[in-house]
Amino acid sequence: MAARHSRPGTRTASTRTRLTWRGKAVSGLAVTTLVGTALWAWPASGDDHDKLSAGQDDRPRAAAPGSPGGKGGHGLDVRASGDRNAPTGHRRIPGLSDATRQRIPAASRQVLVVTGKGPDAHDAEVVLYTRAEGSDDWRPGAAWPAHNASRGWTKDHRYGDLRSPQGVFTLTDAGGKLAPPKGTKLPYDRNDHFVAHGTGVEGEPLEGAFDYVIAINYNRVPGTSPLDGTRPLGAKKGGGVWLHVDHGGPTQGCVSLRPEVMRELLRTLDPAQHPVIVMGPAGH
Repeated sequence: MAARHSRPGTRTASTRTRLTWRGKAVSGLAVTTLVGTALWAWPASGDDHDKLSAGQDDRPRAAAPGSPGGKGGHGLDVRASGDRNAPTGHRRIPGLSDATRQRIPAASRQVLVVTGKGPDAHDAEVVLYTRAEGSDDWRPGAAWPAHNASRGWTKDHRYGDLRSPQGVFTLTDAGGKLAPPKGTKLPYDRNDHFVAHGTGVEGEPLEGAFDYVIAINYNRVPGTSPLDGTRPLGAKKGGGVWLHVDHGGPTQGCVSLRPEVMRELLRTLDPAQHPVIVMGPAGH
């Protein structure tokens, strides 16, 4: 089933012009991608949003928060971050390797940890950790069940591999078919093009999956609508990886959560606290 979209429409919650996001032009739609087992028409440059979907990218931008390896395309530039969890007597984020902890930027005070049940599993747990400014003591919030890609995780995500990219990525942009929950802090693109058609990997309906989404800055340009399909690392590296509403089964690359959890995250994640997501199997 294919859905064709014209171009990203209505702007952010505060309403801006139709084809801009924070004052930047948003690319037109061109590519068709697979969502669950559904086809999607997508912003210029295809890829896999949940393999599913909608545009994401990571434009090479020097040391921009959100790109492991210092390239803007794959997560976070963390060369100067250090391991702020190391001092004895301070509460560290559990279940992470030292290498992963060191990729968390020093400025981040909100870290959303997605822990897969195993490297090939599609069930996960999500916890938001926060710390006060100037403190190294990370405090956990509630633990929420989630789904990731049907084949688990990978450090080398490829379009269509049915695995979620593993790593540390910034969270800067959100959107959805529905209006943003009151108190949403991330820039939000309320847009009728956030629609998933067809069925998921296990045959479940995808309706409502994109009512709320938060773009994960893997192979996308931070600071643009989640519908922007630019792929700085190229289409073969996939993209369109989001946090979105759970549809009752595994995804093709994204992380899905219950709608009430998505609303809670939209009200809580704050650009001033430099939120990031750390995702992968336990101990990654």
